[in-house]
Amino acid sequence: MDTTGPSQKANIGVSERRKRLTFGIGALSVGVVIAVLLIGIRAPLVWRLPLFLPFCVGALGVFQARDKT
Repeated sequence: MDTTGPSQKANIGVSERRKRLTFGIGALSVGVVIAVLLIGIRAPLVWRLPLFLPFCVGALGVFQARDKT
């Protein structure tokens, strides 16, 4: 099914997209700051595994805002 045509409609409003984009960028920023700190103190790789969560949540927020879903 092709949804790229002019009949495609966003199922969320502009304010909700802005919220999701802001939250996504914030989560990605938190992930980067924590990653830099952990690398700076030479923390073991196992300690960096939980960084998957902020990066995953941040990417999800950005992608949802971009795709208007």
